[in-house]
Amino acid sequence: MGKYINLDDSYKSVYEALRHGGISRNVKVELVRVDSEEIDSPAAADERLASADGVLVPGGFGSRGIEGMILAAGYARESGTPYFGICLGMQVMVIEYARNVCGLSGADSTEFAPDTPHPVISLLEEQVGLTDFGGTMRLGWGETVLLPGNVVFEAYGSGKIGERHRHRYEVSNAYREELMRGGLILAGTTADGTLVESVSWPDHRWGAGVQFHPEFTSKPLRPHPLFAGFIGAAGDRSAKRE
Repeated sequence: MGKYINLDDSYKSVYEALRHGGISRNVKVELVRVDSEEIDSPAAADERLASADGVLVPGGFGSRGIEGMILAAGYARESGTPYFGICLGMQVMVIEYARNVCGLSGADSTEFAPDTPHPVISLLEEQVGLTDFGGTMRLGWGETVLLPGNVVFEAYGSGKIGERHRHRYEVSNAYREELMRGGLILAGTTADGTLVESVSWPDHRWGAGVQFHPEFTSKPLRPHPLFAGFIGAAGDRSAKRE
């Protein structure tokens, strides 16, 4: 589910990493590309995604197609469909949860809605007013500390990991406690605990979002554990349909 699916190379690393996950689980992965701009209502999400065994929302920038991604995240959460959000895909996961579980009406990212009453995704304070986007991004390798007892930790089997980043916007620390009170699992943070790196849904077979880009390090003979875990959960769902 993305906004650039008509450009074959836009998500190439994600497509390949999904196939790597299939290799690890000995299943054939059938990719169905859905333009997020086509999803304009819960009914449209139900119709387009009902046959999917897993939903992945990858990274991206800008407001186009965002509401469709939010609807897709909501569909996956409510239907129990495995969901994997990468970078922007994690952010829309947080927005959807804030709106529909935490009761924060109008919750959004300041990237898409600067006047949102609940900026659950926002720039870091030190980035506000800066225009040199490359210089203000969080770029490159960074360490993440994972919290036990969720699908992200289970996929890695480790409490400390290193992954590559490429983003500006973050989960707002002003809303961390409220999101946690609503049940959202903060599955990982930066090593110093100041930034949210990963989230997961409670009481869900496999609903995970990460701020970093695991697709960059996946290989055919060494699939990334998150892609292997996601495909494994999707494969289990497929088997139950049969």
